[in-house]
Amino acid sequence: MLLLAGCGDSDAGSNPSPTTPTTSTPTPGGGEALPITVTRTGGFAGFDDKVVIDPEGLTTVSRRGRQTATCKLEAGFLAALTAAVRQVDWAGVGSTKPTIRHPDDMIVAVATGTGMARLEDPRLQPLATPVTQLLTEVAAPGKLCKPA
Repeated sequence: MLLLAGCGDSDAGSNPSPTTPTTSTPTPGGGEALPITVTRTGGFAGFDDKVVIDPEGLTTVSRRGRQTATCKLEAGFLAALTAAVRQVDWAGVGSTKPTIRHPDDMIVAVATGTGMARLEDPRLQPLATPVTQLLTEVAAPGKLCKPA
């Protein structure tokens, strides 16, 4: 079934130019991808880790019981992380700080200037692999993060 409806107000003598509807696809994230902050807190091990990454890849790592360290992320990893951050619709994510759901709940959260959420939030799916790698490998300066 096809239903067409229309109305208009046009002079018979005028020849209006046709209009073409425009569509746009919003770019998720938009704006600047970095800096970001990744935190890992709680769990039965009592994590209290914080990783802050600036736009140039300069990274500050603080962990419970250890001295704060600074390193520079490897360029390829920084590019992949930046691309993943830009895939997230941070405005849609919101900025509510994650809360503990149960005893020994380990919270891995990612925050930008426009949003914050648990890494397990489906909207942060593009960040799952790079953030997990970041938390695993950035603690000890090495291939992923060279001393700054």
